[in-house]
Amino acid sequence: MPDDWEAGGFGIYLHWPFCQAKCPYCDFNSHVSREIDQNRWLRAYLAEIDRYAAEVPDRVLRSIFFGGGTPSLMEPDVVRAILERIARHWPQANDLEVTLEANPGSVEAGRFRAFRDAGVSRVSMGIQALNDRDLQRLGRIHTVNEALKAFDVARDCFERVSFDLIYARQDQTPEEWRTELKQALSLAIDHISLYQLTIEDGTAFGDRYSLGKLRGLPDDDDAAKMYEITQDITESAGFETYEVSNHARPGAESRHNTLYWKYGDYIGIGPGAHGRVTLNHQRYATEAVRMPDGWLLAAEGGNGDKIRDGLIKDDQATEFLLMGLRLVEGVDLERFRALAGHDVSPSTIAELTDLGMAEVSQSTLRVTPRGRMVLNAVIESLLR
Repeated sequence: MPDDWEAGGFGIYLHWPFCQAKCPYCDFNSHVSREIDQNRWLRAYLAEIDRYAAEVPDRVLRSIFFGGGTPSLMEPDVVRAILERIARHWPQANDLEVTLEANPGSVEAGRFRAFRDAGVSRVSMGIQALNDRDLQRLGRIHTVNEALKAFDVARDCFERVSFDLIYARQDQTPEEWRTELKQALSLAIDHISLYQLTIEDGTAFGDRYSLGKLRGLPDDDDAAKMYEITQDITESAGFETYEVSNHARPGAESRHNTLYWKYGDYIGIGPGAHGRVTLNHQRYATEAVRMPDGWLLAAEGGNGDKIRDGLIKDDQATEFLLMGLRLVEGVDLERFRALAGHDVSPSTIAELTDLGMAEVSQSTLRVTPRGRMVLNAVIESLLR
């Protein structure tokens, strides 16, 4: 009997923790550092790749993702060496996707061509806004003009390019968002990620908000209108909503993120990186040492991970539901039963169906567009 992860596939995530500046809304594990010994970092990544390859051999690799931080600050030769080492250890799918996140302020034509030649096949750009006032408010170091130039370079170098925008920003109206989103979709892209601004504890925005100094945030009604506008305009432009915040032309969905949402296995390498790895039919949650210097020393010492916890079946079933219901295609209820040893509550499903929040077709449970607006509440009720 195959392990559960095989339904989602196998990938590798590599975390580059460094940025040129820390954005005030960001709660990712990112750091600003004046001096980075990239050769030393490369040796640490290669050591961790070798360690995992000895534990998890012979799997077909579907996706590699360089996230951060700002991975476009990596030297292209470092990326090349990492990809060559990975290819030495694992067979690769014919349609292997290799994604690198990039910020417009950290790229130029020569580097993008070098990343492509190193083996990167897809770039995801953190543009975030299409007006300079809001870019400054978001702490971005690029201008709109720089972002569009960087995007043109990326489009010339890569067949697959995505970019991110944040909406429900300070003093933004629904009509302003409608105009901005239409402008974004007029660009020749195949994938776009659209995130509602959330205020996270421990960020600069979180501190300002708690002091009452983050003014002009849209109220709940306007935020809901912006969400509805997002769905309407992306669909009409041919970008299908395949996940709560992600939209793509058919066939251009992010394979790496889809692997997460379909609850596959993935190795996490780099400071603070998380993973899910099945060994001898037991799935483990892994987490690497968070601080860059600490991870570097740990990886050089033979193991960059600080956590490897076995997941009981109930926890796996919960994670499967939490991730899978983000996808428009929904989740397989038989797969949930195999993990949990019991069904999702039929009465809860019936109640959500009556409310127009969910629907069931054969053995597939999906959240409806109405339910996706309150997805956390829907999932919470299913997990009671």
